[in-house]
Amino acid sequence: MNENGMPRRRFLATGTVLAMIPLICAPGLSVAATNASLRTSLKYQGKPEGDKSCANCAQFVAGPTKDLGGCKIIPGDTEISPQGYCIAWTKKAPQ
Repeated sequence: MNENGMPRRRFLATGTVLAMIPLICAPGLSVAATNASLRTSLKYQGKPEGDKSCANCAQFVAGPTKDLGGCKIIPGDTEISPQGYCIAWTKKAPQ
């Protein structure tokens, strides 16, 4: 027991539970991220280049909403616009 009468084990368990509350309460929330260095090196822009756009690129990965997605070449970036374009654009194979 510590000096205030609360056992150390109970104190640690309470702290752990309190620290986990945000993780339990917000499971559906995701953190958007960009990979600025790769975007720059690939000359990513938020608008299409003629008929070339991320939406018709083989590297584009559709996201949970129709407004944003990802790219196989830019790992960790979850804010790729389907209307965007970069120099790594490759035409998507017909389905």
